[in-house]
Formats: sequence, structure tokens, C-alpha cells
Amino acid sequence: MLRSSLGLNGGITAPHHAAALAGRDILAQGGTAIEAMVAAAATIAVVYPHMNGIGGDGFWIIHKPGQDPIGISACGTAAALATPQFYADRGHTTAIPARGGLAALTVPGTISGWETALSLVPQAKRLPLTDLLADAIGHAKTGTAVTGNQAKCTADKLADLRDVPGFAQTYLIDGAPPKAGDRLVQPSLARTLEHLARHGLRSFYDGEIAQTHADALEKHGSPLRYGDFTAYRADVVTPLTVKTSHGQLFNMVAPTQGVSSLMILALFDRLGVTRGESFAHLHGLIEATKQAFIQRNVELGDPDHMAIPAQDWLTDEHLDAMAERIDRDTAMKWPYEPAQGDTIWMGASDRDGTVVSFIQSVFWEFGSGLTCPETGVFFQNRGAGFSLAPGPNQLGPNRKPFHTLNPALANLKDGRVMAYGTMGGEGQPQTQSAIFSRYVQFNSDLQAAVTAPRWLLGKTWGDNTTTLKLESRFDPALIAALKSAGHDVEMLPEFSDLTGHAGALVVHPTGLVETATDPRADGAALSI
Repeated sequence: MLRSSLGLNGGITAPHHAAALAGRDILAQGGTAIEAMVAAAATIAVVYPHMNGIGGDGFWIIHKPGQDPIGISACGTAAALATPQFYADRGHTTAIPARGGLAALTVPGTISGWETALSLVPQAKRLPLTDLLADAIGHAKTGTAVTGNQAKCTADKLADLRDVPGFAQTYLIDGAPPKAGDRLVQPSLARTLEHLARHGLRSFYDGEIAQTHADALEKHGSPLRYGDFTAYRADVVTPLTVKTSHGQLFNMVAPTQGVSSLMILALFDRLGVTRGESFAHLHGLIEATKQAFIQRNVELGDPDHMAIPAQDWLTDEHLDAMAERIDRDTAMKWPYEPAQGDTIWMGASDRDGTVVSFIQSVFWEFGSGLTCPETGVFFQNRGAGFSLAPGPNQLGPNRKPFHTLNPALANLKDGRVMAYGTMGGEGQPQTQSAIFSRYVQFNSDLQAAVTAPRWLLGKTWGDNTTTLKLESRFDPALIAALKSAGHDVEMLPEFSDLTGHAGALVVHPTGLVETATDPRADGAALSI
């Protein structure tokens, strides 16, 4: 797929076709981009569970014509009982476990994010919640065909997940990982979504669902309690922003790495590169990534506990100084300690020109793995990313953990509005920079910008090496030049999941909508 999908009445892109279709159907009914995104988010939580779920977090950037973008941070906070001492008392003094009840220590935030986003749609125009969740309920109730991506992921991670309570009975078939094409039925999750459709999204945090979850979590060692659920609300935030020669770029606030994504593009803009797919293009972005990640790794965390606000990292003076440290010919020595992440990104627009950039995640594949049989919900392990040592990302009651998630949006100088993003943990800012630079700076077709070969510096989802990984479709001469510059290159297959599942959507001043999806995933890009 090398050409974008084009339309005039909105569009949606998602890494699973069922989610794209759910959103498309809401747009076709006259629904807003926000409502279409809720429908898509609910559906993808059912049909792509290895990558996300309603037991995880979510982040939104919403742009309405003539208004400044707003953000929604549905980042779950740590339990009131979650302290380094809580884990020390259970034999964990250096790191929080990545699976099981002890890994499930932050409130799932994404449904509160859906609720907050829907509150921005005028009540008189709002579609019924039963309509928005109908596709998700149907897929959970009657079953969905397991994708090859989910089948492989389940088999690869089975050793970690098989014995986590609730996982096997929910996501294995006859005790074995499902094969591609197998029917996965999730009746408990269907009942949970039906309950939310009838009683409202807030009922996930108050009442019987929250009590059932709190009881299950406590039983299996989690510090989360019922009061943590009732106290939780998503936040409306002002996105981080930076101006480049191409327009005003926006991304999500801390504790996400949105600031890193903005820094990379702002640093690269200062290098004045004029030719895409050249050594200067890739080397420049890779070296800009290193500069951004060095600061991120030391200073980023819960915004209430950071020494310097993330927006202050984006001043011209600071970025100019960082750009001066980039050697245009030689690779800076690497590695460092990165973070994993399993996530989905989706974009939507409607006929009124509203654009949504949205990301939803459970951190690792299937999160903590801990699954509540009564509700069909598995809980994220995002809190495993907390540090037990002092610093901006130290565990503490009601704190927010570092997040790799960052939905991106740009207001370009010519009036186009671009939403873009990807899954992929450490790779998210890198893939965003590839797509943005190709489309905006070097005038690639949007779909071609997503399909083109990508790279990954360092570790990420499913990988343990700190090399510069390149998909094998790059020009051999470019690969040789990167090696000669000192990059420690490792080759990947032609299309690799390690480089993320990306997407992009662009609304033109004329009303034209372009959408693109990633051939590395199972998605669709639909313009209406």
C-alpha cells in the first residue's frame, strides 16, 4: 500500500481493521471524531488485546478548527498503598515485578479518558453510548478472529503469562496459544461493556465493577483498593508545544515522553537537512534522538516531582545548545537503559474538521497478565516502570509513572492539521520523526511515509539489544554510510514489528482528508 486513502467527510486510521470500521460507522451516522474514536478504542481493546485493553491508560490530543488543541491525560495513578516499603515488605527492593498482582498498581485510566473526551461533545448532538460500544460488545460476545500478530505474541510470551491468575482461561484456547484465525470469544468482557453502555462510563470506577476489580486485585497481591478507583479522574491538560520552520507541533505532557518527540523534530529542524532518505536525514534524526533521550532518562517523571517543567525543555536557547552537540558526521557512543511498551495509536477526523490523535496502552504485552474472570478485564503493568529509588519517577501514593505513550499533532504553516503516532515504546518518538520528516519536510505521500523502511535505536518491545536496527529495505549504500559513521547496525526483516505499528491522518484546508495505516499491523485507513 503506497498511496493514502482520500476523502472529504472525515476519516479514521487504526492498527486493526475492525476498530477502523467501528469508527467509520460512527462517522457515517454523523458522529464526531471524538465519538468515532471512543467506538474504535472500545473495539480495539477487544480485538487486539495483546496491545491494549480497558484495563490500561489513554491519552488524547483534540484539535477543533479555530481553537487551540487540548489534551486529555488518562494516566492512572499509583495506589494509595503503593510505596517502596510496600514492595520491600514483599521482598522487592530493587525493582517492581513486571507480571502478576504486584505489577498491577496503577488505576486503569483510559475509560475515564473516554468519558472526559465525550463531555466535549454537546449533549444534544451526542450519540448514545450503546451505539458507540455496540461493535466492541458484538466482537466480544460472538468472537473475533485472532490475528497472526496476537497469535505470535501470545506464544512468545506464554512462559511469563501462563500462570498469572485469569490469563490462561481468558486468552488461551484449550490451554494453548491461539492460532491465527482461531475464534476468541470474551463473554465476560462483553458483559462489562454492556454494563458500561447501560450505566455510563463512570460505572467502571464506582459500584460493582470497581468493587469486583478491587477484590480481585487485593486477592492477588496488588496494592490497589476500591478507594483508588473511586478517587480517579482523567485530567484535561494543555499539550506541550514547540514551533519549527514547518508549523506548531503538539504532544502530550509529562509523565509521557511527548517532550522527547518534540525535541527530536525541533533539533532535526535546526540541522537544515534538505534531502530525504539520505545519510544526513537518518543520521540527523538518530543523533537528535540520543540528545533527547539523555535528558529524558534523567529528568522525566511525574510532573509534580520534576525539577524543570517539560515545556521549559523546548525553549529556543535550550534546543539551540543541544543541536550544537550533534556531530553531523560521526555517531555518538550509545547505549542506555530504555523502556518497553505495548500500545495502539489511532487518528480520526470528522466533517466539521475536528482532528483526534489518540493512544491507548497496557505497557507490556497483555500488561500485568492479571485478568479478572468476572469482568474479562486484564490490568496494565505500567506501574512496573516506577523506580524504587529516589528521583522524578520514584514510586509513591497517587503518583504517575513514566509513560512512553505520546499522541502527536501538528498545525502546519499551510493550514494542514496532521495527527500521527505509533506503538513501540522507545521507538515511538523515532517512528514519529520518520513519518513527520518524510511527509512534511520531504514531501512524501502520507502512506508512503508510513510504509517506508524504518529504524530503531536501542531496545524496545520484544528485543534486548541496544544497536541501531534497520529494516532491510534501506539502500545498501546508506546502510554502509551509517556503519562507517560509527553506528552499531543490526539488520531487521523488510517489515518488522520492532519499528512500531504507525498511522497518520491529515486534514487539508480544502476539507480533503488523507489517512494512512501501517502494513506492519492489521489495520485500515478509511476516508469518507
